[in-house]
Amino acid sequence: MKISCVGLTKICFLLCVCGCVVFFLLLPWMKQGFLKRHLLLPCNLTCGRWYLQSPLEVVRLSPHGHTGVLQRGKSHNAQEDPADLQEPLHLKDLFIAVKTTRKYHRRRLDLLLQTWISQAKEQTFIFTDWEDKELRQKAGNRMVNTNCSAVHTRQALCCKMAVEYDKFVLSSKKWFCHLDDDNYLNLRALISLLSAFPHNTDVYVGRPSLDHPVETLDSVKGDGSTSLKFWFATGGAGFCISRGLALKMSPWASMGNFISTAEKVRLPDDCTIGYIIEGMLEVKMQHSNLFHSHLENLHNLPQSSLLQQVTLSYGGPEKRRNVIHVAGYFDLEQDPTRFKSVHCMLYPDISWCPNKKKS
Repeated sequence: MKISCVGLTKICFLLCVCGCVVFFLLLPWMKQGFLKRHLLLPCNLTCGRWYLQSPLEVVRLSPHGHTGVLQRGKSHNAQEDPADLQEPLHLKDLFIAVKTTRKYHRRRLDLLLQTWISQAKEQTFIFTDWEDKELRQKAGNRMVNTNCSAVHTRQALCCKMAVEYDKFVLSSKKWFCHLDDDNYLNLRALISLLSAFPHNTDVYVGRPSLDHPVETLDSVKGDGSTSLKFWFATGGAGFCISRGLALKMSPWASMGNFISTAEKVRLPDDCTIGYIIEGMLEVKMQHSNLFHSHLENLHNLPQSSLLQQVTLSYGGPEKRRNVIHVAGYFDLEQDPTRFKSVHCMLYPDISWCPNKKKS
């Protein structure tokens, strides 16, 4: 049986009329949420990343189960899915890399091993340039001989950072945190800070040493004729990178690529990190004033704020007075860096801490 074009048009018209009638009949039930409860369930199970949460709100599911509202009209009756809650961050989730060199094994590392590293032995890896038997005995396999040069050059620093990065990627840790051997790390403050960020998102947090972004020629993406501006977190104050972001850095950082990237842009290790993250991946650095290097006037830090800081440092031989001010515990001769005093503030039950503050 053949159907003429006129007949087909009539049929389509009747179907449209029927559809409109059904819609207006169901409209009161839609307002009462009937369709949401009974007719949209199959859509929730099959539509993947998009689903209707309420008649006025469309929600997008992220790859990790988090939701983002795209239209207004949020339902106040919606219950939070426990699967969307961020897992609490623990010390075991951290990979802490301390960069050092042979001449500072006794002068600097012994102090760190006595203080904050003693509270995070399993999470702290020491990256050096010499096979020190005494340090190996103290740190075990957490001492990493990078076989890099001991000289303080751009190439040597980038060599160590490349080993740090590869070692972290091979671990199952959620956060990569880099420090120098003149940093005191407040583990409680660090965990508190990082707990605000999901580790599977793009997070790069630290303190810039400059008040403006760095500008360099783009020799990786382009032909070196155009400039690129980016912020970087100074390694002297320490910085942290989430695992999700660290894995995205792989094309420019893994298996020796970090050294080649640094050579192309002719930048030191911490600058190259910023170049890859902000320049290549276009992820903005999270600026934090809780990280501190020896380049700052640390004496001006209020004592009342010391326990909220993530990292602290101290000046070198030419800046011996550039240390934090801590009243009590140890005098300046006993504790020139003030790290022991801060450690006793945080952990007063340590056996070698004074029972009372010194006036």
